[in-house]
Amino acid sequence: MHALVTGGSAGFGLALARAYVARGWRVTIVGRDRARLAAAAERLGEGTHTIAADLAVAGEPTRVVEEALSHVGQLDAVCHAAGRSSRGWVHKTPRQDFERLLALNFLAAVELTTAAADALMTSRGSLVLIGSLATHVAPAGLGAYPASKHPLAAFAQQCRLELGPRGCHTLLVCPGPMARDDAGARYDDQAAELPDELRQPGGGAKVKLLDPDDLAKQVLRACDRRVAELVVPKKARLLFALGRLFPEWGDRLLRRNSAGGSGSGKPT
Repeated sequence: MHALVTGGSAGFGLALARAYVARGWRVTIVGRDRARLAAAAERLGEGTHTIAADLAVAGEPTRVVEEALSHVGQLDAVCHAAGRSSRGWVHKTPRQDFERLLALNFLAAVELTTAAADALMTSRGSLVLIGSLATHVAPAGLGAYPASKHPLAAFAQQCRLELGPRGCHTLLVCPGPMARDDAGARYDDQAAELPDELRQPGGGAKVKLLDPDDLAKQVLRACDRRVAELVVPKKARLLFALGRLFPEWGDRLLRRNSAGGSGSGKPT
């Protein structure tokens, strides 16, 4: 069994790769930094294949899939965990920021799917798209990030309907903020106009930080069951449902559960 994991040199992508290796799978990890890829491959163990690529560049996702297939000969899972986040008031976010995030968070997923679909249908494998709670809601202060993640929900549904009957399982993962070493500091260069709480993971979302390794195991179990969507924490589903049925109620609940809607973070 062979899994291709983008963003596999660090963070949640690396946790996913560890989970596959623990199951005895061969893994190909993708990242931009060759040194970080080499260090991750050493931790993952012998047999880990690495591909250096900037998936935001058109054509690179196709090259990555072709190289992974040529190296192992099959694909049983493709996990798009590479991504970028952002902070900023949306009305002050320039167009190029939206384009930059869309290129990696969404368009790279589309091209990866196009390149890997035949192989995944043949193996009856899984396409795993790593979204966010921001795939279904759009808190204040996250700049271009929610707009770059929302399209994944539509794309995942289309893949389920079109590829599912032909053998390819599609899983959309919508996790809350994850524990990480640079929490609270990684957005300092973007967040000069934002309140301190919006610099926190998830833009100050009032949810418990997730353990990446635990979430990775949940993802693999969801693939085993071939479920359509994994939302963590589960209680976020209520917010999603209310937001769709009653937008005003959804906005009110989102304000109550995120720092960006608390009143202290009003844009100027």
